[in-house]
Amino acid sequence: MVNTDSTKISQLLTRGVENVYPNRDFLAKLLASGKRLTLYTGYDPTASTLHIGHAITLLKLREFQDLGHKIIMLIGDFTGMIGDPTDKGATRQQLTRAQVMANCKEYKKQASAILDFGGKNPAELKYNSKWLAKLSFADVLELASHFSVQRMLERDMFQDRMEQDRPIYIHEFLYPVMQAYDSVFMDVDGEIGGNDQTFNMLAGRDLMKSLKNKEKFVLTTKLLTDSGGRKMGKSEGNMVALSASAQDMFGGIMSWSDELIINGFVLCTRLTEEEIKRMEQDLKSGVNPRDLKAKLAFEITKIYYGEVAAQKAQQEFDKVFRQKGLPEDIRKVKLAGTYKLVDLVAATGLASSKSEARRLIDQKAIKIDGKVKTNWQEEIEVARGMTGQAGPRNFIKFD
Repeated sequence: MVNTDSTKISQLLTRGVENVYPNRDFLAKLLASGKRLTLYTGYDPTASTLHIGHAITLLKLREFQDLGHKIIMLIGDFTGMIGDPTDKGATRQQLTRAQVMANCKEYKKQASAILDFGGKNPAELKYNSKWLAKLSFADVLELASHFSVQRMLERDMFQDRMEQDRPIYIHEFLYPVMQAYDSVFMDVDGEIGGNDQTFNMLAGRDLMKSLKNKEKFVLTTKLLTDSGGRKMGKSEGNMVALSASAQDMFGGIMSWSDELIINGFVLCTRLTEEEIKRMEQDLKSGVNPRDLKAKLAFEITKIYYGEVAAQKAQQEFDKVFRQKGLPEDIRKVKLAGTYKLVDLVAATGLASSKSEARRLIDQKAIKIDGKVKTNWQEEIEVARGMTGQAGPRNFIKFD
């Protein structure tokens, strides 16, 4: 049974939503009609984990699922090899089939914290190589005939590349064509994605009209962006991975800037709008942003690890950062002797290489026994019980 509750539909259409195509009224009428809709979101496996940015669309998918609609989590194992050019100032490095399949092996498990893959209305997992890999060259040419070069060149990143005399490759033009065919092959009613995916999703809407004379709705979600307007994600190096431990997830969120707090609640948690409005008012009234950020970190961590683990992560964070203590699960390292600081940092795994070790030392991010070390050539005599630290959350203890 499809739920047509007007309050839930209104929230679905507004919370965290940037745009709806062709318009909100069109989708509102569809949702109120009682028709069971089929919709999807695609995730290209360009990294070995999903992250908090992906969770925004997963949560929106879950809202549709809770209303009784059929949802599809599409793994772009074929498009992931091509590489989405969206927002890229240079061509993505193409991945092999083995690489994309290795990257996505945990995606379903991570998404299961939000989507229900069992029960009476299970989410479905699909892979677009099942149909895209079977297209002949003639098929691709026919699909490409529905798109113009002028339309492709409207994209900002291509304009920027031309101005900077950087190459644009033909396969990058074909990416939105391939994504558009996903919608046609699955014969969906709609698609959800971040607003940075608007062009690609609308390409699918256009192709659906051309080939099936069918209107596909597109719902774009707002992005979680940092203070510089850059979206949280792997490209910017500021993502919080869904594969992170509860402690690392909590600590990563605590490192977010204060201006992300309210949007974080809206986009990444299940708190009600009334609760979020109260916190927004608290923030304006002078409540310490750190306290609200701790609430945000707790609510997000709870989604993926449960309430007990979230509470433990909060206690651990308070112990390490407020009370200046050491984490309970500190990593033990067996080393003895005297080392140059840069060699010691690399040897203990506080840095992945000597060059990274030098960078961390230059940034005053390395501590030995709680003291900041700035001379990478300093001789350190290792003794049992000494501690090392790289950045805010990476600790070791010499054993």
